[in-house]
Amino acid sequence: MAAAPETEVRAELRAVAHESLAKGQASEGVPRRRLAEAGWLGLEVPEELDGAGVTFAETAVVLEELGRAAARTGYFGAAVLAAGTLTALETTAERDALLRRTANGTEALTAALVDATDDSLVAGTLGGRDGAVPFRIEDSPAGPRLSGHAGFVPDAAEADRLLLLALDPAGAPVVVLLAPGAEGLTVTGQPVLDATRRFALVRAEAVAPDEGCVLRFASEPRRAVGRLLDRAAVATACDSLGLAEAMLEATVAHTRGREQFGRPVGSFQAVKHACADMLVRLSVSRHLVSEAVRLIAEDHVEAGVAASMAKSYVCAAAVDVVGKAMQLHGGMGYTWESGIHVHLKRATLNRSLFGSPAAHRRRLAGRYR
Repeated sequence: MAAAPETEVRAELRAVAHESLAKGQASEGVPRRRLAEAGWLGLEVPEELDGAGVTFAETAVVLEELGRAAARTGYFGAAVLAAGTLTALETTAERDALLRRTANGTEALTAALVDATDDSLVAGTLGGRDGAVPFRIEDSPAGPRLSGHAGFVPDAAEADRLLLLALDPAGAPVVVLLAPGAEGLTVTGQPVLDATRRFALVRAEAVAPDEGCVLRFASEPRRAVGRLLDRAAVATACDSLGLAEAMLEATVAHTRGREQFGRPVGSFQAVKHACADMLVRLSVSRHLVSEAVRLIAEDHVEAGVAASMAKSYVCAAAVDVVGKAMQLHGGMGYTWESGIHVHLKRATLNRSLFGSPAAHRRRLAGRYR
């Protein structure tokens, strides 16, 4: 079955994002102010809170284009993790203020939902994911205290405030809002080979949350957390799809223009077959991502299945496609100047974030036990 055609609004958003990111050196950094002015940070924020009031389907378009450009931004932490978490919470004045500041770019937020490289987060349904919840609130003689840690939290080192997923003393998932300077809370940068993104280890040791900083989910908490994790997995797949498509386009252009033995490299049968294989992988990836994005946007009961299918296939396929692109560029593909290494490192890291392909395949296999 073919993927559904893109709506006019999403097609226009894609064209604008593509043109905007192509103008500058996106891999050197796109400031938060620019993201806010474009309206990208507030796509899913309600209109009454200065947002666009659209769905994850529009956010996915921007994610693909950011991946295509291998852009260095804080978009994932702000728009995918923070905004997604905030919209799942009960409506309060504090929550609304945070959403408004996220949309207009006046405050940088991110959410530490899990250790992003911990495969236990995809262990079946949410009843089995409590072990992946990184923080705990425990009662003490001095009052509630928050402890725990989460590694590889996107954009945490640059965040003004953090949303930490925790279990309250009764075992229910909640979100704790903290500033990086809170006593007992440390945020330590974690270097990775992918130079286009930044991650940090967030550690809390007996932190005393201020009154009103423990926020609760609007609906069934475990289901809400599961949707946030599926959303993060699909967002990562969107990034991988965009960067892989960019590498196929670059490879086709290169093999058409480069000549060997008096003819374009792209005219050789082996090169044609390699490019065709890349295209097939990307065509399947596009369909899986489109379906997963649609179900996430609709909050469909089968969204988790589609998320695991997209994450497991697309993030693995992207590594293969970028690796093949490097090969087909010949010796130039292995040079620093070609820039292919930037996409390869990003694709390789994506494969490990929010559940490895093997972990998501295990989750899918669990449906048949």
